[in-house]
Amino acid sequence: MSNTIYIGYYFKVQPLQPAVEILIAELGYAGFESFVETEDGATAYIQKEEWHENILDDIQIINSDEFKIEYTFEEIEQTNWNEEWEKNFNPIVVDNVCAVRAPFHEKFDTKYDIIIEPKMSFGTGHHETTHMMIQHILKNDFEGKSVLDMGCGTGVLAILAEMKGANPIDAIDYDNWCYVNSLENVERNNCKDITVIEGDASVLKNKYDVIIANINRNILMQDMETYVSCLNKNGVLFLSGFYADDIPMIQNECEKHLLKFEEKLERNNWVSLKFIN
Repeated sequence: MSNTIYIGYYFKVQPLQPAVEILIAELGYAGFESFVETEDGATAYIQKEEWHENILDDIQIINSDEFKIEYTFEEIEQTNWNEEWEKNFNPIVVDNVCAVRAPFHEKFDTKYDIIIEPKMSFGTGHHETTHMMIQHILKNDFEGKSVLDMGCGTGVLAILAEMKGANPIDAIDYDNWCYVNSLENVERNNCKDITVIEGDASVLKNKYDVIIANINRNILMQDMETYVSCLNKNGVLFLSGFYADDIPMIQNECEKHLLKFEEKLERNNWVSLKFIN
């Protein structure tokens, strides 16, 4: 794995939304497997063996008159990731209570201190959706609760759930890099009650008091019935990974499964919703 070579694409997008969401979705279909939203667009990575010169030909939004999209790309060897993240990964503190930092950052004086070495995984805490999910976890009772972190990325939300007393916890991601990275970060934070699983909603078989799902809108809609079937009575479902405009669609799907809307958080037009079973 250490010799894997990736191609990194750096996109500048104007205006940012909804172009970045559409761009990432189209790149995902084209075989790109890891994304980081940036201040002026997005960065996307694809394994060199999956790449070809015409990889962007089917990315329709690049040719759209509504948006201006420019890009550069380069080869990146996996051995350079740590150096890349050290240059680009700044620590964050959420509500003065929870810090998310890399191993090379100084420790913060916060109640919860999470050490993440993200590699190529989504979920450093910088993205609005992860930030809001951290806020939800901080505000709610997790003591003794069974938890599912669906689409766990770096494992940061599962790690915080354990720090707040949750037990047991399943952290699931279909992306192999996320799976491996979550295993590393779980160990790095000395977590004992988290089981990391590689897969999608089809591998779910347990029941949970709390389900955290920070994934894109289409997957949430597709898998909602599965999530609800895995949620205990009076269980809580936290959803994020979509925009304010998507709320009616998400809320309608949840209410169809008899979930009750409880709370909304919003950050830069991204939203996170809380539902009760």
